[in-house]
Amino acid sequence: MVDAAAVRAAVGLVEDPELHRSLEELKMLRELAVDESGVVRVLVALTIPGCPLKDKLNSDVTAAAMSVDGVTAVEVSFTSMTDQERADLMVDIRGGAAAREITLGKAGSKTRVLAIGSGKGGVGKSSVTANLAVALAEMGKKVAVIDADVWGFSIPKMLGIDRNPTVIDETLIPPEAYGVAVMSMDYFVKPDQAVIWRGPMLHKALEQFLADVHWGEPDYLLIDMPPGTGDVAISMSQFLPRAQAIVVTTPQPTAQRVAKRAGLMAGKVNQEILGIVENMSWFTGDDGKHYPIFGEGGGEALATDLGVPLLAKIPLVIALRDGADSGKPVLHNDPHGEAAEAFRVLAKEIDERKPRVRMHPELVIS
Repeated sequence: MVDAAAVRAAVGLVEDPELHRSLEELKMLRELAVDESGVVRVLVALTIPGCPLKDKLNSDVTAAAMSVDGVTAVEVSFTSMTDQERADLMVDIRGGAAAREITLGKAGSKTRVLAIGSGKGGVGKSSVTANLAVALAEMGKKVAVIDADVWGFSIPKMLGIDRNPTVIDETLIPPEAYGVAVMSMDYFVKPDQAVIWRGPMLHKALEQFLADVHWGEPDYLLIDMPPGTGDVAISMSQFLPRAQAIVVTTPQPTAQRVAKRAGLMAGKVNQEILGIVENMSWFTGDDGKHYPIFGEGGGEALATDLGVPLLAKIPLVIALRDGADSGKPVLHNDPHGEAAEAFRVLAKEIDERKPRVRMHPELVIS
């Protein structure tokens, strides 16, 4: 005879792939029975009808039940939560916090917020954000990304995300790929539509990304900032005053001079500048030599000007560009290549550099 209690315990430990809590904890495991021939029948209540990850949940429940000795087959069926059950679930998930409350990065939160910016476009800021996020996730960190480049969003495509957020009781559950949860305007804008917004609408959209999305409590929240020092940068500094800034530049002196302004703005709003990332530092030819296609010294010069460390130099490799186009970050597209290793070094360097102690947003102890 199959131990029904053991089967229930195994199935109850299966995590909902979006909320990352067990079925037992979420009260999604409604019925479980085992017949004399070892066939297990399970009824799971989905958070919403048509859950996009139902197939994964089916396979995970089946695998968990089959792991118990004596189980010969598993039949999984689904129902859906009622409106009241969904509402109660989201209150529980928010830990009793009111809806539309921004808790990320506040005092007492374990989440480190990294605002990744640049002075100008074209320096690979989004590639750095996407691959750094994957490198941190590879280290076992829980990672989230907000694609705050509202006009030039690109993070979902770089990570191969091809579905929209799930909506549960007016709360957005961000899609994930490679262990990284992502929220972006890309989910809400048609391919042939331009985003033509002024400051107030941008401010509102960013507030929704922070307050109306269930992020859980990630170890890291990376913000892919738009280039420059405009409305989005100002809004984010207000929403997330404890964020640490990372400035991306290329070795080219012209790019370095423009990138300096992004660093100066971080200082103006009292954000700690964690350091500089120099992207496209060199290209390695078939002869093994490094060719500085975009010049040399920009990263070091910017770090010296701002009085912060140069965190990493990222080489220019085809696998990095190809991976961005195909939705495969370079850590998976070319896991043993020099760019992948550079991102792993960058992630480790950031993880080891702890934030400054802040008693109050206006009072900083260095």
